[in-house]
Formats: sequence, structure tokens, C-alpha cells
Amino acid sequence: MAHRTISILVVDDEKNILNMVGLCMQALGVDVTLCDKPQEVLQYLKTNHFDIAFVDLKMAPLDGLEVLQEIKRFSPETTVVIMTAHGTIDTAVKAMKLGAADYLQKPFNFEELKLFTEKVIEHHMLCHEVRELREQLAVLTPQANIVTRNKVMLEQLDLAARVADSTLSVLIEGESGTGKELFAHYIHNKSSRADKPFIKVNCAAIPEQLLESELFGHTKGAFTGALKDRIGRFELAHGGTIFLDEIGELSPLIQSKLLRVLQSKEFERIGENTTRKVDVRVISATNRNLDEALKENTFREDLFFRLNAIRIKLPPLRERPDDIPLLIHHFIQKFSPGHTVKLSPEADKALKHYHWPGNVRELENTIERAIILAGNGTIELHHLPEEIRSTQVPSALSLEEVEKIHIKKVLQIANDFDEAARLLGIDRKTLLNKRKKYGLL
Repeated sequence: MAHRTISILVVDDEKNILNMVGLCMQALGVDVTLCDKPQEVLQYLKTNHFDIAFVDLKMAPLDGLEVLQEIKRFSPETTVVIMTAHGTIDTAVKAMKLGAADYLQKPFNFEELKLFTEKVIEHHMLCHEVRELREQLAVLTPQANIVTRNKVMLEQLDLAARVADSTLSVLIEGESGTGKELFAHYIHNKSSRADKPFIKVNCAAIPEQLLESELFGHTKGAFTGALKDRIGRFELAHGGTIFLDEIGELSPLIQSKLLRVLQSKEFERIGENTTRKVDVRVISATNRNLDEALKENTFREDLFFRLNAIRIKLPPLRERPDDIPLLIHHFIQKFSPGHTVKLSPEADKALKHYHWPGNVRELENTIERAIILAGNGTIELHHLPEEIRSTQVPSALSLEEVEKIHIKKVLQIANDFDEAARLLGIDRKTLLNKRKKYGLL
């Protein structure tokens, strides 16, 4: 693996060790600088930037802990590893308190050093990324909790800002969990209606027979159970904004009544003849393909064009890989205020390689759960759900864990137990034993 952008300083007054470490670093493809005089480290730091420093503990006239302090004082972002043949737990703890990231016990062979260095580089790059993300989050203007640096998302955010203070209806499209409601709030808050009500209606969560009453209200006695007059959501939103989520689930009856409100700004409560006027800005959202619904005649074309004056399309998280690290750090900060929660390189890889079918909402729930399990410490791979851990099968899971995941998937797709055994290439008894072993009952 090549890390040609990584620069490493090695400090050791034993030239044979120094040269061996230097050869290993060169084999990894990093830029390496060798220093056999610890008293000259400061001069190197003044003329070069080092990502990582390997520092021997026992040296003269400065020992490794003194060199460590010098590096941290002059270049605090340099990751320092202490090398020692005289290592004790006390020395390691002291080195960590002074800012060392890890320590390496001598003697070590070429392959051990290579693997250890790769892990240190991985750790350093992750820390560097976290610092960059923290800086980016600090300068991002809060946009109704919309955290993004993705070009498409920023373009949609700009469109939302430009149309916010108009009276045009807005249709927001995107999979569940992509932030449609956040965009609706953003548009409302950017408009001259910001101090007026923002009323949300989930059209898919309310039974059809109740939705008309929910939207337009009813009078006492209008139907069984109507024990008193009820004000509908459109009246409650008067002067402000109504957000109709999952608009694609509306029945033909409700579609026709909604069309009238959009055309004439008029409606009647169920059970009365009085026509009421209402001033409401309509923002709707759907995770369905309304173009397909139009072709199937399940959604009115005239209503679609009324709702679709401005169309905002939000990409799924799998198409925004540049946002995943930013969102991870944002949610870590959100759910662990006052704590320094870290992410292990293995967990970081798994989170970045997962396809996120539940989008940002799934990522948020995953980070909240992981922080609880980690106890405000370091989020490790085992703190993540199995489906996310399985993205790291080649390098992060044991053979038993790989086998368990594979058997579980085959059991899910097979028509019966015998077919599962055949697909796995084992007999029925062996599969029974393995199912019992892994608790796949």
C-alpha cells in the first residue's frame, strides 16, 4: 500500500535500527526522514512538516519523552509513536499522557513494523480527517440541520433558498430519510411566513376516511364520532405553510379536494355549507415516482402540475459519499456533547462502505446507538449493527463471523432447510449443528 503523501520522521541514536526502520518506511512508499541525533529534531521540525514521528525512548542527550514533548509543542498535529526496548506500562502511560498515540515494543521484525506502521498511518489519516471535518462543521452556516458539502445537495439548497419567499408550491422528491422535511422547514424559515404556523401532515399515516377531516375539519355531528367542531390542518396553517408528506398516497377524493384548495384557496369543513378562504403555502413531498403514478392514472395530472411549480430532488446518501464522513462527525457531536467520542479505523471503514438504504436517518440512528454502546468512549466495529459490520467481511470479521453471516443469508433465501443445506454444500445434520451454534433459530 502506498502512502506517498505521508511524511514520517524516525528518531533513534542506534543507526542499525534507524536504517532498518527507514527501509521499511520506503517499502511502504512514504517520505521518510532519518535522525540519529535527538538534539537536532527541532531543526528538522522548523524546515519540514511531518505527519508521523517514530521516536526511540532511550537516547542521549535527550530521551524519547523529551523529544516527544518537543514535537508536540512545535507540531501538535504530528502523530508520535514511542519505540522502546525498555518498555513498562508506566512508561507507556506517561508517554500517552504527554501526547503519544501508541508505543512499539522492541525487538520487532520487518513485517511486524510494516503492519504496525500501516495501522499508525490509518489512525493518523482518520485523526486528520476528523480535524478537517470539525473545521468544516464550524464554518457551515446551520441550514435547518442540513449538513452537506455535496454539489447536488448544495444546488438544491440554493434553489430552495431562491424560491423560499415566493408563493409557488414546492414538490420535494427523495427516498425516505434523505431530508425532505428538513428542506420544507428550511423553505418556510427562509420565507416571509417564518413567524406563521408550519403544519405537517403525513398523508400515509392517516386512514383515508379520517384524512379529509384532518385536512379540512368537520362540524359536530357530521359523522359518527364527530362530537364537536374540529379545525382542519389547512385552517391551522392559515398565513403560514402546510407540509404534505407522502403526497403520492392520497386517494382520488382527497386529490380532487386538494386541487380545489390550490386553485381557489377555498374549502368547506365536512358537514357544513360555508365556504372558507385560506392563505397557505403548500410544500409537498414524496418518496414515490409520481411520473410513474401519472402514467398509471393513480395521480391526477392537474394536481401534479399545481404541486410541481418548483421541483426539488434529493439524492440518496449512497450517491453522496462525500457527505458521509461529515454527517458521521456531525452526529457524534450531536449525541455526545461535552465528550470526546472517537471512531476506530475499522468502524470508520464500515460506515463509509455501507450502502445506507435508510439514508441519513439510518446513519443518525446508527451513530446514536453506537455512542450508547461505546459509553462515550471509542466506537468500535462491534458497536455497529451486523449488516454494517458485514461490509468489512474480508478484513474485519473472524471466520466464524463470516460463516454465521453467510449461513443466515442462505437460510433467508432458501425455500426450505434441505435447500439451504444443499446451497451451503453441507449435510442437514451439520447445518442443524451450525444453526444451533450461531443461535440462528
